[in-house]
Amino acid sequence: MNKEALDKAAQDERDIVNRYRALLRSMEGKADNKDKKMVREAFNLAMDAHKNVRRKSGEPYVLHPIEVAIIVSKEIGLGPTSIAAALLHDVVEDSDYTLDDIERMFGEKVSRIIDGLTKISGVFDQNVSVQAENFRKMLLTIADDIRVILIKLADRLHNMRTMSSMPAHKQLKIASETLFIFAPLSHRLGLYNIKTELEDLSLKYTEPEVYRDIALKLKASKAGEIKYLKRFSSRLRDSLKKENISFTLKERTKSIFSIRRKMVNQGISFEEVYDKFAVRIIIDSTPANEKSDCWKVYSIVTDHYRPSPERLRDWISAPKSNGYESLHTTVMGPEGHWVEVQIRSSRMDEIAEKGYAAHWLYKEDKSATDNLDLWLNRVRDMLENSDQNAIDFIDNFKLNLFSAEIFIFTPQGDMRILPKGSTPLDFAFEIHTEIGAHTLGAKVNGKLVTLSHKLNSGDQVEIITSEKQHPKEDWLNFVITSKAKSRIKQSLKDESNVIIGKGRQVLERKLNFIKMRANDSTVQRMVNYFNLKNPNELFYKVGMGIIDNKHIKEFAKDNSGGLYNYLKNRFVKTQYAKESDKATAKKSKVPLKAGDARILVFGNEEEKLDYKLAKCCHPIPGDPVFGFLTSNEGIKVHRNNCSNAVALQSRYANRTLKATWVKADHADFLVNIIIKGIDTVGLVNKVTQIISNDLSVNIRAINISGDDGIFEGNLTLLVTDKLHLLRVIEQLKKVEGVTSVQRKTGN
Repeated sequence: MNKEALDKAAQDERDIVNRYRALLRSMEGKADNKDKKMVREAFNLAMDAHKNVRRKSGEPYVLHPIEVAIIVSKEIGLGPTSIAAALLHDVVEDSDYTLDDIERMFGEKVSRIIDGLTKISGVFDQNVSVQAENFRKMLLTIADDIRVILIKLADRLHNMRTMSSMPAHKQLKIASETLFIFAPLSHRLGLYNIKTELEDLSLKYTEPEVYRDIALKLKASKAGEIKYLKRFSSRLRDSLKKENISFTLKERTKSIFSIRRKMVNQGISFEEVYDKFAVRIIIDSTPANEKSDCWKVYSIVTDHYRPSPERLRDWISAPKSNGYESLHTTVMGPEGHWVEVQIRSSRMDEIAEKGYAAHWLYKEDKSATDNLDLWLNRVRDMLENSDQNAIDFIDNFKLNLFSAEIFIFTPQGDMRILPKGSTPLDFAFEIHTEIGAHTLGAKVNGKLVTLSHKLNSGDQVEIITSEKQHPKEDWLNFVITSKAKSRIKQSLKDESNVIIGKGRQVLERKLNFIKMRANDSTVQRMVNYFNLKNPNELFYKVGMGIIDNKHIKEFAKDNSGGLYNYLKNRFVKTQYAKESDKATAKKSKVPLKAGDARILVFGNEEEKLDYKLAKCCHPIPGDPVFGFLTSNEGIKVHRNNCSNAVALQSRYANRTLKATWVKADHADFLVNIIIKGIDTVGLVNKVTQIISNDLSVNIRAINISGDDGIFEGNLTLLVTDKLHLLRVIEQLKKVEGVTSVQRKTGN
């Protein structure tokens, strides 16, 4: 071994020892000698299992499980059992060690966690994209032991932190699935710091230019912002000290992802985001006094700065279902800047930082652990009562368990937590299945409302029931919770089965009456004759009276010639179907445009394939893009930051293709841009002159409307590539009165 290799080996050893010592330091105060011995043995086993293995970045692989264990210990706050499991999380999958070996050396608890981690490794593996069925399996594991998912979130966080050495198309897929599932999941479990970092890191790879632009602007304004926040805080510090309140005050700017989300949702520029500043006041208080102390601090804050009434969030009186407690207000600071102020106790802050893991430090906090059990029960309920396909299941899971929440009260004053957008029917099924099934009407705050009425937080709901009432098919349009949907579907299915049974008997009786055999062959011929999907649909329609005596006699008449006529009719229908299929295929064949036949290639082999540019985001040369294989329109090309990209990359990763722009002949591409500003005389003329005359750009459509001195315009232009578009945007920004020009990201 040469000197360079020896030096590298020595440096690797120093790095491993240093990070292992950092892990031990993170455990101080929560591990006895027996625990430390277990962690040491887990470290030794990980060293042996991963010896001579390196990550794509070139560093020793064993550094990865050590870093995951540090996150588990320091950032999530789990104990020695979880730390040992984190060190061993890849051992069974990547080496000859078995689960039996793990159980023999570390006991049943560690072995069970490793088993769960190994079962769902395909879901989180950084080289494999999330697949819907695997996600369902992962949820089963969550419901069994919450530590499994907490360790896997730590694993995902470290992979995201060290993803720079991976190929760009893999970075995009992993970042997309992180945004789609894992950031919301960490938020749902109360891990706000991890959620924020996952979001920012995901944005870094899904929209690198946007991320870089916001990061540079934040960096450029950082010194001024720190100075401003110090000035803002100094008055609060003095007043809090005068009141003898023991506190810690932290100043910060909002995350890159949250700023970007506000820019997109409100259609504004970075400069127009008015509440980039945030201050957190953490008070030392006993559980008995913390609520009143927090409101006392709120009173001090609003003595100095005027609050926005619409921006008060009281999660102390009504904590979020993941246990989050805090008092939020947004106040007007000096120089006309809005500042968000968060007020909480040290106990609340610990829970906000470390989620449910922190609840185990506060044994008296029974409500928080009850909320966790309630959430896990909802997960189990969804799993047990789901007959949806996997993709729909994921969508419903995200909607029901990751969405914003509202707090609804029963007539007796009991509170229920529901997803935002819920209706009285959702509430009824949340109270009890039987109440939901027999819902006749509902009163909200004493007034009769429709079953499709959208509930708001704080509403008091009374459900009116009747034994004669039963679920109807249109109820599925009135509910959003998985519990309500599954119960309604099950009820309709049960009712349908009764009608199918009745229809089968009626059909047999009617066929016998007209001297036709009621056998499988006749039933199948009737299914084909009436263009139905299967025999059950036939029986259902007979049972409902949709197919009656008249229809059955027509069938008998058309089939009176026996098998010959039946085959003849079927042949004609089959031929028609084939011709129809040919027409559809011809119609769906991807047309190649004159200028774009060779401007994109796909995959690592850079194959030349037919494709279409997606209309939802109108990609142009220079945009980071990917190909998506549709079911009937061939390959559609989307921009990486398309509004549909995250869902496509995470839900259908196996149908996405790496796409690369190549040199092509001159071609024009459609783009949509939004222009805003102060309405001035001759503005439209100035805009069209710059676009058409100065830049020689073809305008396909222009729509500019003004109101109270403010205008907003939508322009559809033809440009050659991204550089061309950027030149257009820069020139338009120079027009007097124009305050922002942005490319439209969606439809």
